[in-house]
Amino acid sequence: MKKIIFFFILFFLFFPITVLADTSKSSIVMDLDSGRVLYENNSNTKRLIASTTKIMTAILAIEDGSLNRTVVVGDEILSMYGTNIYIEVGEKIKLRDLLYGLLLRSGNDAAVVIAKEVGGSEEKFVNLMNKKAKEIGMVNTHFQNPHGLDEVTENYSTAYDMALLSQYAYKNNTYRNITSTSKYEVSTGKKTYLWYNRNQLLSTYEYCTGGKNGYTPRAGKTLVSTASKDGLNLTIVSLSDGDSYHNHRLLYDEIFSKYSKYKIVDKNHFNIDKQFVDKDVYLKNSFYYPLRKDEIENIKTVVHFMSQSSSDKVGNVEIFKNDKKIGTLPIYERKKKKENFSFLKWLKSLF
Repeated sequence: MKKIIFFFILFFLFFPITVLADTSKSSIVMDLDSGRVLYENNSNTKRLIASTTKIMTAILAIEDGSLNRTVVVGDEILSMYGTNIYIEVGEKIKLRDLLYGLLLRSGNDAAVVIAKEVGGSEEKFVNLMNKKAKEIGMVNTHFQNPHGLDEVTENYSTAYDMALLSQYAYKNNTYRNITSTSKYEVSTGKKTYLWYNRNQLLSTYEYCTGGKNGYTPRAGKTLVSTASKDGLNLTIVSLSDGDSYHNHRLLYDEIFSKYSKYKIVDKNHFNIDKQFVDKDVYLKNSFYYPLRKDEIENIKTVVHFMSQSSSDKVGNVEIFKNDKKIGTLPIYERKKKKENFSFLKWLKSLF
């Protein structure tokens, strides 16, 4: 009996059991501020993404501006099925309200109306989607429609690429406000709508700040979510996930328990010895990074000054983790303001 117990102790020492039981075929946890990947599982495998497509549709509409403009619903909605907000041909509705219907209710009809309004046609809008994907760095992504239905046309991406999209969209206040809304009511004069957010994590996980869910029989359950705790802002993407909401809660709890956001360089306490540079220098920003406690000792900073500079920038602070650069902060020289000539001050200086 003692030998058996001893064997199991040795087994767990050399083959530790992970707490995580990831139910997805692809997933990732990314820090929204630094872009550091804190966990990944087949994160670069291309998969169908279902209605998480609508994150891209939404951000293009938001960046197009004039969200208060009125849109007239066309017959493009007649071919839509699945989840809809059930707007009618000829109905007038503001673009902002369509975005709420798109992201909260996941309206496929809202998606095609937005595409036509912003792009001129669905085809042109899809071109804008793919162009924006390249700008963000989504190299393994291809869009063919603005809604995510995949029986006729298909949208492919990866967990990593969708995390990049989530990180990009999260920087937009309008996007954050919409996806963090639990319910939204609007009247078009023809009908009154009440939409509840289909992202269940928003009401079941206290740290959730938003996101977008999706599902088709071919793609399975997909979920892109964001959450914040103690200054640490994360996004999780899971594709083809049989238990997406539970999976996201477990992943968030695991990462929040292991990582903290550290201020590595403080702009308010940045001092350089005068023997190295005889200038009054300063930083415009501090540098933060998510770390485990055992990683802190692996962080180092290196200061470089330029021999000559034609601007206020005179150097850089480079931050390394295990000799890999993780960030750079520009160093600026504080120029003394030239005082305007004052006859009164000159006269006073004489006495």
